[in-house]
Amino acid sequence: MKRVLAILLILLACLTQAQVNGDNYTKQLIMIPMRDGVKLATVVYVPKDTSEKHPILMERTPYGAGPYDTGFRNPYGSRKFSDNHYIFAYQDVRGKGRSEGEFENIRPIRTKYNGPKDTDESTDTYDMVEYLVKNIPNNNGRVGVRGISYPGFYAGAAAINTHPALKAASPQAPVSNWWIGDDFHHNGVLFLMDGFNFLSGFGRPPNPTVQMPSIDRGSDAYQFFLDLGPLANANDKYLKNQIAFWNDMAAHESYDDFWRARALTDHAKNVHCAVMTVGGWFDAEDLWGALNLYKHIEKQNKGIHNTLVMGPWPHGGWAGRPGDKFGDIPFGMPASTYYQENIEWPFFDAYLRGDGNPSTQEAQVFETGANQWHTFDKWPPKGTKEQSFYLSAGKTISTKQAGSGQDEYVSDPANPVPYVGKTGRNRNSTYMDGDQRFAEKRADVLTFKTEPMTEDLTIVGPVWADLFVTSTSTDADFVVKVIDVFPDDASDNLGGYEMLVRGEIMRAKFRNNPTKPSPLTPGKIEKVSYALPDVFHTFKKGHRMMVQVQSSWFPLGDRNPQKFMDIWKAKAEDFTKATIQLHHSSKSASRIRVGVLHP
Repeated sequence: MKRVLAILLILLACLTQAQVNGDNYTKQLIMIPMRDGVKLATVVYVPKDTSEKHPILMERTPYGAGPYDTGFRNPYGSRKFSDNHYIFAYQDVRGKGRSEGEFENIRPIRTKYNGPKDTDESTDTYDMVEYLVKNIPNNNGRVGVRGISYPGFYAGAAAINTHPALKAASPQAPVSNWWIGDDFHHNGVLFLMDGFNFLSGFGRPPNPTVQMPSIDRGSDAYQFFLDLGPLANANDKYLKNQIAFWNDMAAHESYDDFWRARALTDHAKNVHCAVMTVGGWFDAEDLWGALNLYKHIEKQNKGIHNTLVMGPWPHGGWAGRPGDKFGDIPFGMPASTYYQENIEWPFFDAYLRGDGNPSTQEAQVFETGANQWHTFDKWPPKGTKEQSFYLSAGKTISTKQAGSGQDEYVSDPANPVPYVGKTGRNRNSTYMDGDQRFAEKRADVLTFKTEPMTEDLTIVGPVWADLFVTSTSTDADFVVKVIDVFPDDASDNLGGYEMLVRGEIMRAKFRNNPTKPSPLTPGKIEKVSYALPDVFHTFKKGHRMMVQVQSSWFPLGDRNPQKFMDIWKAKAEDFTKATIQLHHSSKSASRIRVGVLHP
């Protein structure tokens, strides 16, 4: 998916901007030496205009900095960058493209440098900036960095131990934590489809010792991954132990030192440039990264200009135009065009050509449901009040604590709940705001609803799920989905639509401690509490809030055998049905907690 995004961004730039060419820019491929002697391939486009000095906008990528020989690469976003003669620089990270060295996925940021030749992504960026400002003609000594998705990880790492010439960084949909909430894991649950599909291509070694067979995934991902069986079969059938990072994930099921060393959020310190982190409310890959990198930079770096932008986009959707719709849901305005011209361009230009004052508040966020932009001086904004919505008897939702009883369903790994009503060959990103009516029909999905809203209800910030459950098994997964139910007479053919606002999954054995999994006790009421990523959504008058609870989300998440064990080592006979009870008594009141914004 990330490789596809990289290609799409290049195509979008070629189709919509097309401002960098041989008439106005010269191009050169430079092998820039790092402090340990490794040389990294860097393609630089320098404007022919010499009437003034120009800023540098750079990107570091594992997807190829080319074209290397003939041809030109155009920047995505506003054409104002090229119209104002920015210098553009693209660098292949170590071991990728034409760079020397060895590639390492989400290479750890060092907490300590033992010698002058110790390197990480922060030092490689420092050395790149140092070279550019000293050797590229006619630059003004100011550098900015940006990147989307995996390049967003490198943009975030660039800000750590900031080079003095690096004035502005924009990590966009940044890979930030591949265990807690980005890409390949959510709360310990392997995001099977994303991990397998991406790593089986991107993760292939250049010279495998064993030839991997071709993978025919057919037209139905649900059936392909169901037929795959236990996770161990991925290596036996297809990967042949040749995908290093797949094997790393299998060796580190819990959130151990391997994952903590690769958590960009925890290492985002000693940042001295302005930072603008960008994300999409419907990003199926790195929503967690955008929200949490912003929060950690804010907490760990006092006094810098640190901002958050969240719009109604899928992964990288802000780089295209116009961004007025996603899936079936319209937004009533060109949100991507608005961002490019009114948020991204002013941010970079203020720091790279102007006075360093972009005149923006800390959070610029799009309110879904009401479809409008807002600015706040912090995120979540002031003026919010936590409100509990209890999952009550009769499949209702109440703002008052429930009385007694429980609801029950059977979770069967042989018949897991699909993440969409109809699965195709690849992961469908539109599940992030997709219609949930297919799930409501299943007996293994509990569905709770409010009465129609008598006035607008706006929820902001993280959504907390507090579930009190009983299982007949020693492990289980729990999926909580918050849904906006449209009235039957809604416009745009959305009558009765059950729009997913936010969903997230939690593996119960990590409910108490991600580093030390613990089993469920069959028959015992256990609390499973976890945060769903932030929202900013208004349930309009006449709409209903719906909450669904289920124990599989396939093949988005891998199947839990519902037995306390290392799932990477599970065999077919380990998978078993479990009866799950969700309690709503006075002492065990299952609920969601949200921030409600009061005008």
